[in-house]
Amino acid sequence: MEFPVKTANPVKTETPCLVIPVFKDGDLLPAAAKIDDASECLIQQLIERGDFNAKLGNVQMIPFAPGLPADRLLLVGLGERAKCQEGAFCKAVDAAFAHLAQMSIDAAAVTLTDVPVPDRDAGWKAHKIAESALRASYRFTQFKSEPAPAPSLAEVTLLISEGDDTDAATLGARHGRAVGDGINLARTLGNLPGNVCTPRYLAAEAERLASESAGALTTEILDEEALEALGAHSLLSVGRGSEEPSRLIVMRYNGADDANESPHVLVGKGITFDTGGISLKPGAGMDEMKFDMCGAASVFGTVASVLAIKPKINLVAIVASAENMPDGRATKPGDIIQTLKGLSVEVLNTDAEGRLVLCDALTYAERFTPASVVDIATLTGAAIIALGHHATGLLSNDDDLALDLLDAGETAWDRAWHLPLWDEYQEQLDSNFADLANIGGRPAGTITAGCFLSRFATQYPWAHLDVAGTAWNSGSQKGATGRPVGLLTRYLLDREDELRDTTIEGE
Repeated sequence: MEFPVKTANPVKTETPCLVIPVFKDGDLLPAAAKIDDASECLIQQLIERGDFNAKLGNVQMIPFAPGLPADRLLLVGLGERAKCQEGAFCKAVDAAFAHLAQMSIDAAAVTLTDVPVPDRDAGWKAHKIAESALRASYRFTQFKSEPAPAPSLAEVTLLISEGDDTDAATLGARHGRAVGDGINLARTLGNLPGNVCTPRYLAAEAERLASESAGALTTEILDEEALEALGAHSLLSVGRGSEEPSRLIVMRYNGADDANESPHVLVGKGITFDTGGISLKPGAGMDEMKFDMCGAASVFGTVASVLAIKPKINLVAIVASAENMPDGRATKPGDIIQTLKGLSVEVLNTDAEGRLVLCDALTYAERFTPASVVDIATLTGAAIIALGHHATGLLSNDDDLALDLLDAGETAWDRAWHLPLWDEYQEQLDSNFADLANIGGRPAGTITAGCFLSRFATQYPWAHLDVAGTAWNSGSQKGATGRPVGLLTRYLLDREDELRDTTIEGE
């Protein structure tokens, strides 16, 4: 999908559909006012007669545009002007593109950058517009024998009022397109069934990204023999009951001017299907355990976004991938395993397997002398109880890193919430027989899972994102969301800005 930016009068814009945002109260926005003047007060008449309610997220198609070269108008409600913050803007934009994606048109023009959002410029709004358009056009139909036609929308022109905003909007749209494509890649990987998306499939996906990157990305795939030689017995223990071999997937992007610049590391949990192992899950809803690799999927999506944007940073992406199945070789409750770090773990519940693959990956990350490490995992159902499906859980051993991630989430509108990582919680992981247990009981389950991981992240600034409540939707809208690709990409772009500022100060 293309996103050209134009400083143009909407009254003179030829397009199959012109998107006009409208507040419930106050004057029309500049573009809407021009359209209204040129169309004999069409918009005002619709509002005054009650034919259009500008409630937030409401849309109304006007199948004609008298006095205008546009074929149609799509009015989008913004709600009350005083309440128009980031969330309201994103909701309105999503509503507009959800409607456009259902139409048989190949192009549209939008005046959505007219909408005033406090502390957000034209670049931010252009980013959210491009990202929303791509998310709305996404369809997962590759296993349908007769798939519905894909959305035909191929070009969205961003009409801006101020010429000075052109560069910012163009850059924002480019970043939004990269993030939108990355989100959709993560959604596809998450939506694939477990009989297709296996650890070996994810390894092949890494190799595909590298082969299409023109040398910007390199990969290393550690198979079970290599993992055994390495000493990654914790990761291997999770996949022992499966016919599918486990993999540790490493992707490296070196974009910094200084090749020796410490990289930022992303670590993704890639459990391609989770039965719970011997601690078998209930049957109801178990099909959704194909989404247990959505942390890994978000890492792949972020790598794809980075390859499109090409920021001047160094990045290492690590995916610890296994399939958790019960058979005669599977790890049993009460087993004690040795981790790559040298700590022994008593496995009290084999369904707490994500932390067992991540702990070896976090230890492996030490070799890169990272500037920061962020792991992403669908780790605990407790995160859903604590935060629902709106916020990603965040735990960290470094307050500055936590704040950077929180800020990135606010900017990307892919938000997280900071939970404590106090020493008092660590006591819940005490074991009579090993260095630590892999669970700490029902109280504070998300926090004790973070405490477990923190034991393996002692050599660098580290944060953990628990996306169990945000990585996929259930019910009639079942499917992967692609979160937190937006947050992660924004975090990495902020690190590029930080590195640039430091370089300038040092000159």
